[in-house]
Amino acid sequence: MANNFGNASVSSWQDISREVKRIRSRQQEQLPASRLEYLQTVGQGTAFLTFDFGIDGVSIEVAKYARVLETLFQPYGGAGLHFIAGDFYLQADAILKSHWSRYQIDGINGWSKWDDGKWFDALFFEDMPAGSQRSSELATEVYQQAREIAERLGNYLVANQISLLITVNVASNPGNLALTLALVLVTEALGIFVINSNHDFYWDGGKPAAERKPGEEPGSRDHFFRNVDNQPFFSLFQMLYPWKGRRWIQANINNRQSERLIHEFGFPKQRVLKISTFVRNKLFEDYAEDDVQHARLRMANIFSGGDIEISARSLIEHQRRLHKWMDTQTPQVIGAREDLRLDLVADDIIYLLQPTRVIARKRIEKGLELIRALLQGPLRAAFEQQPNRQLVLHVTGPTPLEHQDDLETILHAYGNLIDSLPPAIGERVFLAFSSGHESHPSFEEQEFTEMDIADIYRMATAVLFPSEIEGRGLPIIESGAVGIPIICSRYRPEEVFADVIGEDLPEELRIRYLLFPEDAFSEEFLIEVANLISHPEAWTKWREHNRLAIRMRYSESALSASFRRLLVRSYEIAT
Repeated sequence: MANNFGNASVSSWQDISREVKRIRSRQQEQLPASRLEYLQTVGQGTAFLTFDFGIDGVSIEVAKYARVLETLFQPYGGAGLHFIAGDFYLQADAILKSHWSRYQIDGINGWSKWDDGKWFDALFFEDMPAGSQRSSELATEVYQQAREIAERLGNYLVANQISLLITVNVASNPGNLALTLALVLVTEALGIFVINSNHDFYWDGGKPAAERKPGEEPGSRDHFFRNVDNQPFFSLFQMLYPWKGRRWIQANINNRQSERLIHEFGFPKQRVLKISTFVRNKLFEDYAEDDVQHARLRMANIFSGGDIEISARSLIEHQRRLHKWMDTQTPQVIGAREDLRLDLVADDIIYLLQPTRVIARKRIEKGLELIRALLQGPLRAAFEQQPNRQLVLHVTGPTPLEHQDDLETILHAYGNLIDSLPPAIGERVFLAFSSGHESHPSFEEQEFTEMDIADIYRMATAVLFPSEIEGRGLPIIESGAVGIPIICSRYRPEEVFADVIGEDLPEELRIRYLLFPEDAFSEEFLIEVANLISHPEAWTKWREHNRLAIRMRYSESALSASFRRLLVRSYEIAT
């Protein structure tokens, strides 16, 4: 692989741009003689590449893609599937099959996990003037890292006869510039086919400060434009995100992304497609109250460390130990004080679920604000009259290390919530973090099966999803498939939200929801939410409607059809 990159001397962003163009201009490998030969070739070796694999939404989607491809490649000699990342967390074992190959490359994780965030901060949170010594140092460093990554990545692809790379977010959301540069160098040098799957782009929720209107709030991804005035750097940055490779096609998860790539960034229409998702059949299975209780019982074991009874840690103590907890992220229930007990299998518990990671744009704190308003309003009497009634807000995903500040915001909001209530009520309101854990060693002894996504949703009285920005919004689809009502915001981009809900579709195909308000909670809204969680039986028709609509729109066959189109287009654009 080293021979492919020559002995270029790189000391600036312009030098890198020239080297990238030089590699791209080289003659590529011979194409398969036919579409059949192409499918046989890529079936023999296809690899997924992303920053890391865990239990996050991207990892779950990649596992769905892999399952579909495994089936699609069977008629062409079977599937050799590989997964390449900077880290494989233990939770990934729950979604990646054991016979799928894994390859870890140190240094290709993103954001704060890219060398403890040193280079990410230098590129996107610190000034890097054009022509400065700092700019030159960073260009040299990034290119050197890219060459080292490219050699390891390229050698693995060659050794395992991998002809197709499905890259997920690494060339759209800039968590690791060295990885993206290495990816471009390798795929162009070797003539690898690439389906570039984009869940998020750096410009979703971000823009230069000069483009902001008076009074407009900063976006969550504005930092990517910190050094927009360093033209040599930003020109390369825009060229890479995403790359217009000769054997690359772009697979986006919503129409807005595709339209922008075509009309603003000049991508040929035939190289830009939309990729769907599917809901596993497990989520559509009918279930009874016993199944709900069994799911909650298993989750109680996860939270308690192998017991039914859950002892909460006080908010103050959890805040004191927060740095240590961030390292382990063991499941934890937090209460107003020590020695409080949470009973997940009690009949009178209100179980609110936020099925996301802890990230600022998920706005988990708004769910706590809603709980506060409910307990000061229409739910107050029920809690005063029923002394055993409890409420829990369960956040399912982990907290990325770079988002500890966002977790602290949530804990502060929980503190405001319990401080606003009389102790007799506040001590029955809990905040829980399972951090992606779906099993516990005690399961084997008790003959429990590992929890899956359907079990997680079945536990819920309702799902809260007050997110600000989404590339798709899977919790809306997944909760609807199980039949759990959702209270969600009209997140940005609004076109994406409208597409998920199906606003332009016939009524029978639209997903029903309660709208999480952006402003103050109206009395009418609070009463509606209180009725939803206090009398779930009254919402049976709503549940049945959503389950049918989602079954019709998000089947596995729909995703399989998407990948058939992607594979055919991948071959056609290269011929």
